[in-house]
Amino acid sequence: MPTPRAVLGFALLALALAAVAPLPAGWAAVPAGPPRVLRIDVDGVIAPATARYIARAIRQAEEERAAALLIRLDTPGGLLKSMDDITKVMLNAGVPLIVWVGPEGARAASAGVWVTYAAHIAAMAPATRIGAAHPVGVGQGEQDRTLMEKVTNDAVASLQAIARRRGRNAAWAERAVRQSVSATADEAVRLDVVDLVAPTVDHLLRRVHGRTVETALGPRRLRTADARVVAVGMDVTEEFLSLLSDPNVGFILLNIGIVGVLAELYNPGAILPGVVGGIALILGLASFAILEVNVAGLLLIALAVLLFIADIKVPGHGVLTVGGVVAFIFGAILLTERQAPFLRISLQLIVAVALAMAGFSLFALGAGLRAQRRAPAMVGLEVVGQVGVARSDLAPEGTVHVAGEEWSAVAVDGTIPAGQRVRVVGREGLRLYVEPETRR
Repeated sequence: MPTPRAVLGFALLALALAAVAPLPAGWAAVPAGPPRVLRIDVDGVIAPATARYIARAIRQAEEERAAALLIRLDTPGGLLKSMDDITKVMLNAGVPLIVWVGPEGARAASAGVWVTYAAHIAAMAPATRIGAAHPVGVGQGEQDRTLMEKVTNDAVASLQAIARRRGRNAAWAERAVRQSVSATADEAVRLDVVDLVAPTVDHLLRRVHGRTVETALGPRRLRTADARVVAVGMDVTEEFLSLLSDPNVGFILLNIGIVGVLAELYNPGAILPGVVGGIALILGLASFAILEVNVAGLLLIALAVLLFIADIKVPGHGVLTVGGVVAFIFGAILLTERQAPFLRISLQLIVAVALAMAGFSLFALGAGLRAQRRAPAMVGLEVVGQVGVARSDLAPEGTVHVAGEEWSAVAVDGTIPAGQRVRVVGREGLRLYVEPETRR
């Protein structure tokens, strides 16, 4: 017969094993206290940041054993890749997912249809709409039409598969993709596209209380009537990615980058414009990489940058800069012309930047003409033997002030610190050769 000490030892061992052993799928204990429903707000374009946001919220809801994850949705659509990433994680979620298209006036268009269909419970607020899911982003040539047909067929198959998985109207899903049909909230309920109409989140959670949904971990009965709703916002990286997903932000960054690089080329050694411009240029290109823009537009913008740089190195009287401005305008227009309207660069922004570039071109051209008018006087000026002041350290190259003008100068022997008086001992075009005045 086991002793009391042995019985106590076995009991402690059993408790320790129970504490560390994982529970079977679907056996997770419900946290004490009122149930919690996590809520996220998805507004605007469906992009990589949105996919990361939804995936992280689903993981958090699973880890916290939340009663459900509520996704408030208002979107005009977005990128196919991000949409696929979202639906994949939603179909494999181990927590009940509720999508609510709201508030009033909101929409779930294009990619938003997939997100709504992939939810366990789909609801809409009054005066909202869903549909218009035809893919966009392909040109008009024969090859483009063939590609569009392939993309459309794939989109239909994808949405119908999700519809059958969630028990929704697969026929309407095909019409939403092929014919871009849309439906109001009441029509969507009647067509079995969504489950119900709910004016508020509280009303929605009371209506779905007690329903059973099939998650990746098995059936779950919703306990939402008295649930505490906890908002989950985007983190810093998701906010940053969301900002980069805006084509207007990407366009502005690209322009800042170009101006910074050109400023560094005009003023070698300034450093700060080059650093800021380089970072902005890379971020702008990263933004357009996210948006899958037209390569021809990027090539035209690259050509514009080359023309701007060439006008610095080769005297072209501003012709190259004007050509760069023209190439830049056409490149900006073509950059996102294949995207949906909400993923295109604002025409007003393009015009404003074009005017700024034209102003810069005229200023640079005027400065060049003024320099040319002054050049003959400077070339004919005899400065050898004159005394001036070093404006910068000559080690050995720098600038000096001689005969009322700034000159590029070279110290013929050693280093001359800024502020020291110098004497001109030679000249080659617009470059002077100098030595300290004290040597004579």
